[in-house]
Amino acid sequence: MSAEPRPFHVETVAWETAADELNAVRTRVFVEEQQVPASLERDGLDPQCVHVIARTIDGAAIGAGRLTPDHRIGRMAVLREWRGRGVGQAMLSALVAEARRHGWREVTLHAQAPAIEFYARNGFVPVGERFMEAGIEHQAMRRDLAGAHAVETRDDAVAVTEALVRGARRLLCIYTRDLDPGLLDAPPVLEALRTLAVSGRGVEVRILLQDASTPQRDHAPLLALAQRLPSIFLFREVDDPVDRSYPSAYIASDAGGYYFRGLGHRFDGEADLHAPGRARQLRDDFAAVWERARPVTEYRALGL
Repeated sequence: MSAEPRPFHVETVAWETAADELNAVRTRVFVEEQQVPASLERDGLDPQCVHVIARTIDGAAIGAGRLTPDHRIGRMAVLREWRGRGVGQAMLSALVAEARRHGWREVTLHAQAPAIEFYARNGFVPVGERFMEAGIEHQAMRRDLAGAHAVETRDDAVAVTEALVRGARRLLCIYTRDLDPGLLDAPPVLEALRTLAVSGRGVEVRILLQDASTPQRDHAPLLALAQRLPSIFLFREVDDPVDRSYPSAYIASDAGGYYFRGLGHRFDGEADLHAPGRARQLRDDFAAVWERARPVTEYRALGL
């Protein structure tokens, strides 16, 4: 059965020919709805940018977005009555495609706080602390466009793990030595896990441990979260000697993203939020080990 045609389409347009339509959408969303001063909304960069516009089948403009010369996606705006219908997703995909066509290796953006999860689902990773811009809380985010990228610092590790969790649909597989202090107990990661767990989508977070005793002894914060949501968080400990000597750690989601560390006690490794083949391979490897691992029955004494 063919998919139902969308009641809108997205196209790349020149500022010189579509300025009035683009400005009309942005004015309604940013200036009238969000009370951003018009002097801030119009910054003079528009003639230098690549623009996309979303239109209904009747030709009415309902969404706008742009790509600046410094590789930043911005001015993403969808009219209120069209939100939640895939318009923003389609425009974002079009802008990322334009960035790839230009040969750019990454794109960045400043996401308004309520939109962070949307961008995370689309492969954008938070960078740094949140900040205020035009009176609205924002988060800087970036997406690599050249395949797997290196994760070198703890901050990088936390950011990519948060993005993986927020992008997961119904299954998240975590292979860890001892719940990775500094990573799986980082507040942004814990909050992302909590949000995923209460999403109501029938989620499972499967966690394979090489050492189940240390997190229990150290009162790992993730155990407290799992205690409140025992049907979501499932724990097993590897039992086979070969599995116990496995040196690596990784996270893989059913949305096609992964973060792999060759040495499980370190944060450095590689990640790709859009690598369905590699993510599927890791999930398959995980499933094989999961089947022969033992349930962590001692956690049940904690109410898990």
